[in-house]
Amino acid sequence: MNISRFRSCQYGYILLKNVLKTSAPQRQSHVVSYRVPPPPHSKATKVGAVAVGGAMWWWVIWHLWHEPDHITGEFDYPSPSKWSNSELGIPRDNN
Repeated sequence: MNISRFRSCQYGYILLKNVLKTSAPQRQSHVVSYRVPPPPHSKATKVGAVAVGGAMWWWVIWHLWHEPDHITGEFDYPSPSKWSNSELGIPRDNN
């Protein structure tokens, strides 16, 4: 390629710059998926994701079944009929 021919004008300089930029080796260190779908996951990744998700749901449901006090509380709810007016903050009736 005769480079002196491209240096004669501004357009040639831009063309030379683009040719040199595109002829450089491209880095292939990671996946870039701009406007194209990413590569599909491997079967091992899919199986691993399902296994980890299944283990997580097993753990949640197991603990909800065997230890419901984490959700409902540890103590029985007191009956409001046993509370006095003073405990509820109701003033005395002066009649």
